Amino acid sequence: MDIQLNFINQSNDQNNSQIVIFQKNVATSFDEVAVAWKVIQNCGQGENHPFVYSLQTGVSAGDPYGNFSQPLPSTEGSRFDMVLTPSGDQLRPSNQQATASNEIEVYNGLDKGAISAYVHRSGSVCAVKTGIAPGQKAIFEFKPTIWVGVVSQVQEGEVMDSAIISQVNTEISLLGITKANIIMTGGGVGSTATPFKFSLENVEMA
Repeated sequence: MDIQLNFINQSNDQNNSQIVIFQKNVATSFDEVAVAWKVIQNCGQGENHPFVYSLQTGVSAGDPYGNFSQPLPSTEGSRFDMVLTPSGDQLRPSNQQATASNEIEVYNGLDKGAISAYVHRSGSVCAVKTGIAPGQKAIFEFKPTIWVGVVSQVQEGEVMDSAIISQVNTEISLLGITKANIIMTGGGVGSTATPFKFSLENVEMA
């Protein structure tokens, strides 16, 4: 099922700020990098930007030779193995389950060379883990939340470092929601400027 979201700019922003939306892989350490899942640009005052948060995810991988697999549908508890086949490296659903039922795993079953693992949501990469050595695995776990904030010079699909992530402190829960508006307020210049705020309005629940 998809969640229909609509970003609406009701702020006093005069800097044509970028809005970044991302998820955190809670299966990893606190200072883990995150991927800019959605970047909203040039959305002026009074404008809106609809987008979809799909509950369905996909998993892909890159091998040591610069090859990338097509995303495979994934669910919580699923595991995928990168293996060498007669035709070359391939990412395949594993005959094993992930260790935890709320996690997605990507295992490097190659004899040599590190791989990268990617999780896709609504057609865009929302998480990545690089440098997975043979015999090692990447673990992904997501809460039904998104992080929203104002940033600069970030591109969609780009890995953001902890310095950028630390600027974003609004976490929005999507649990049970089917449709909602994300309203941005605040901003401005000079003594009347206020911090940006993000809130949900016109929420429809499942």
